[in-house]
Amino acid sequence: MQQENLVEYGARRVIITITAIFCALLEIVDTTIVNVALNDMRGNMGATLSEIGWVITAYAIGNVIVVPMTSWLSQQFGRRNYFAVSIVIFTISSFLCGNASALWELVLFRFIQGLGGGALLVTSQTIITESYPPEKRGMAQAIYGLGVIIGPTLGPPLGGYIVDNFAWPYIFYINIPIGVIATLLTLQFVRSPKYAEKKSANEIDWWGIGFLAMAVGSLQYVLERGQEDDWFNDTTILVLGITAVLGFFFFVWRELVYKNPIVELRVLKNSNLRVGTLLSFLLGFGLYGSTFIIPLYTQGLLGWTATQSGMLMIPAALMTAFMMPLIGKLLEKGIPNQYLVAGGMVVFFVYSFWGYKIITPDTGADDFFWMLMARGIGMGMLFIPITALSLSTLKGQQIGQGAAFTGMMRQLGGSFGVALITTFVSRRNELHRMDLVSKLDTNNPDVINRVNSAASMWASKGMDSRTALGSAYKGLEYSIIKQATVLSYMDVFLYLGILFLICVPFVLMVKSNKQQGKLDASAMH
Repeated sequence: MQQENLVEYGARRVIITITAIFCALLEIVDTTIVNVALNDMRGNMGATLSEIGWVITAYAIGNVIVVPMTSWLSQQFGRRNYFAVSIVIFTISSFLCGNASALWELVLFRFIQGLGGGALLVTSQTIITESYPPEKRGMAQAIYGLGVIIGPTLGPPLGGYIVDNFAWPYIFYINIPIGVIATLLTLQFVRSPKYAEKKSANEIDWWGIGFLAMAVGSLQYVLERGQEDDWFNDTTILVLGITAVLGFFFFVWRELVYKNPIVELRVLKNSNLRVGTLLSFLLGFGLYGSTFIIPLYTQGLLGWTATQSGMLMIPAALMTAFMMPLIGKLLEKGIPNQYLVAGGMVVFFVYSFWGYKIITPDTGADDFFWMLMARGIGMGMLFIPITALSLSTLKGQQIGQGAAFTGMMRQLGGSFGVALITTFVSRRNELHRMDLVSKLDTNNPDVINRVNSAASMWASKGMDSRTALGSAYKGLEYSIIKQATVLSYMDVFLYLGILFLICVPFVLMVKSNKQQGKLDASAMH
């Protein structure tokens, strides 16, 4: 199969690259831009907090279902057509989301938007990879990585700005002009590889599609809603947990025995891809987990606005952007991927440990600056080498299949990260609260003085002595809860860092492929 004819040069390559990155950005920004608008949506739609959470959950479920199928769908319809149709679906559903008047209508359109969006992420990666000659692949991954890493960070400040100055539907309307331009550029410039015969309808792996949707859809629901619904004590969560396990079992069995599988699992025989898939999961865990926890802490405990906590993340994102081309160059010079990944993990540990050290009930914005810079450097060192390692020894059609695996694992890693962190924080909160309360001695002169001075302050504002005393105790309870929450966030940072540090020796044990440069070049021809 002649693959080299997909390599582009000059202005054409630039246009294809920009189009693909914009599409990846659209998809990722939309994952996080909604977070800051949830309160406004809730007010408008008269929804509860757990109901409005579905706006995020539905999108994630749509995303995770379609990502593993993208390689197969590209072959069925031709990559260019599939990519263009995905952009159109994404753009139209963005318009419908902005126009939705009822909650479940919005949730449905978000699910459809997720189906369109999942394709954008993986297909844009494949298009960029194949548009560059093999020796420039590291740089191609660096360019793609810019979009993927900056996206989650751009979402909250952009969302905050739009919500503060306009209205929440505009966070969806902003996609429309970009979507229209991207569709036109795709149809004009992107080319499809020549694939083998398309499958007829009766050869299509419908069972595989069904099992996959059942497995990842149920798993995503369990992860997103678990903590809120008390995990497996809730019947729905329990049933869906079992459904996910059975779905995955039957899906794997079906894909291995069927002659035209929807997801080519055999591509995982490639050891680099196997390692890369696990590392992508870990990257998603760290990337989305840390993007999730910092706004929670700054908005919930420090009382910042959405825009303020969004802006906090921007310098770190720029740092990552600055790192990406440098890392791309280092890879082109032949520095082994696993050294860079191990270095990135150590830097990520430094960032987490730093976070563990500086978090207090009143940490200032300046204290975060260098810590988040470390995160920016760490993410830059992790993203490209992991992607390059995963796809380095794949050829032709396998590139798309490999990109689909790493993309799905990154998304699932993010969902696991957010679910585990949410659960962990609420469990640790309870523990720390009990611990702090047990150390409070009501006969201790310091405690008595604190309560009395607070009571007399309330009394001076015109309260009767009994109510003033009650308010003083409430204030004490509030400061205990605040302190317990800070301690829980400290634990999250510490354990996240340790998790990354533990992985370093395993990454260094990955065998370096001495012939990688040669293999890489021949793999694409």
